[in-house]
Amino acid sequence: MVCSMKTISKITGLLCGMAVMVAACKKDDYYLDGGLANARFNGTIMAYLDANPVHFDSVAQVIRLAGLEEVFNSDTLTFFAPNDRNIRELIGDYRRGGVNTELYRLNRDTIQQLSDIDSLIWRKYLMRYMYHGKKKLADYPQIDFEVPDAFPGQNYYSYNNSVCNIGVEFNDAVTDAGKPTETRLKYMGYRQLAISFIPNVSFPFNNWIRVYVISSDIEPDNGIVHALAYLNSRFGFDNQIQLDIIDSKR
Repeated sequence: MVCSMKTISKITGLLCGMAVMVAACKKDDYYLDGGLANARFNGTIMAYLDANPVHFDSVAQVIRLAGLEEVFNSDTLTFFAPNDRNIRELIGDYRRGGVNTELYRLNRDTIQQLSDIDSLIWRKYLMRYMYHGKKKLADYPQIDFEVPDAFPGQNYYSYNNSVCNIGVEFNDAVTDAGKPTETRLKYMGYRQLAISFIPNVSFPFNNWIRVYVISSDIEPDNGIVHALAYLNSRFGFDNQIQLDIIDSKR
């Protein structure tokens, strides 16, 4: 357990960047239509993360430990934001991808707080999520993971020159799914941004590690935040960060 984390359970609700739509057959007298959620945030990316501690309390602390606070306050960047739960699972049970169980087995000091991890390790893996410039969902090309030759997305270099493919998946619009009357309109459904880490650029089409965005186009003053889903994902994308932490505790 990491002492600096304020909560273990993290809700999976949508963040302020998502539009909210309420549909009803009858509008009750007490119902007030609040309209669309405002994706703009009056402040820097760092201030936005600080203002949303349920999701990003530990992420904000890692940014400061990595010496990147000023970057998040002044650079113009796009940040694919991991969730606090990813950091908790990084440090937790080794069998689930965490490190403390393995450190204990090796009779090495376990991680008690986030500052127990070398700041250069935090910096290296946090930069995989950071990209120069402002890019909203509409600025990325289409990707179809079933036919990437037709819709390949695009490869982008992060702040530390890691390579990820980023693209927008166009889902099908389906009615009467599974019924004889089912209709399907190709690429006419909802659109979702995805980022796929490429472990080895020598083999750029192999072993992608894909994570979807659950809330896109959050717009602080100095960039864009795309909040990543925490299910089926891990901090740093792959397990190399676990190995680096364990090795640093020799």
